[in-house]
Amino acid sequence: MSTAREIRGRIKSVKNTSKITRAMEMIAASKLRRARDRMEATRPYAQRAREIIGHLAKAHPEYKHPFMIERPAKRVGIIVVATDRGLCGGLNTNLFKRSVNEIKAWTEQGAQISLALIGHKAEQFFKRLNFDISAYAHHLGDAPKVKDLIGSVKVMLDAYNTGEIDRLLLISNQFINTISQKPKCLQLLPLVPDPSHEMSYHWDYIYEPDAKSLLTLLLTRYVESQVYQGVVENLACEQAARMLAMKNATESASDVIYELSLKYNKARQAAITKELAEIVSGAGAV
Repeated sequence: MSTAREIRGRIKSVKNTSKITRAMEMIAASKLRRARDRMEATRPYAQRAREIIGHLAKAHPEYKHPFMIERPAKRVGIIVVATDRGLCGGLNTNLFKRSVNEIKAWTEQGAQISLALIGHKAEQFFKRLNFDISAYAHHLGDAPKVKDLIGSVKVMLDAYNTGEIDRLLLISNQFINTISQKPKCLQLLPLVPDPSHEMSYHWDYIYEPDAKSLLTLLLTRYVESQVYQGVVENLACEQAARMLAMKNATESASDVIYELSLKYNKARQAAITKELAEIVSGAGAV
């Protein structure tokens, strides 16, 4: 049985850990509010862009952009958005499970996989699995900028233009509420109409100056906006998951402290009883 001194040291250690987890919970709660504001500010643009792209996919323009032409998927590019830091529960674990399942499904269809990774944890995980990594970006901070992502996105867009990949997917976490986040997979290229936005008629567009230059700019910005939306939404998921994980850790620390306090009191009582018995025995011997 541990001595009272050892148990007292463990109680002090757990209390210090509890203070740290409590502080991290409060910091995550503060960052979550800012991350949610940023996510909600970008959502309308991303949703509207997705609707317009759906209209374009159903329209019959005079110029069919390569991003809108479907071809057999012999090679698939996947952009995976994870976190830079840990201590956020099972957020990254669930995302990586979804990513591996998606990769396995495409591999079974005979497709080769090329990855673009956003987030240090994604880089660590997939490097251990020896996947083909075409690009990566990490340490974007709590306020990521679109310009920080353009390099990685451009690598995948160039690969699609040159025929090196035939599909481009985005896998990231979707923010449902503070206690619920789940991985989602979105096909970026080729562009397909969104079934949730059914139109009663087909759109016809008049392009000025010409369809090729406008569509190239528009569709590139569309892909960049979807990736950026995935990053800011994943950041909100990260802070929510970290806040919940640190809250659970703090509560677990309180339970451990309670149990250790009981052990400490029992050890202290046993020591006192032993000392009394020794005193009584000594007095009897005299």
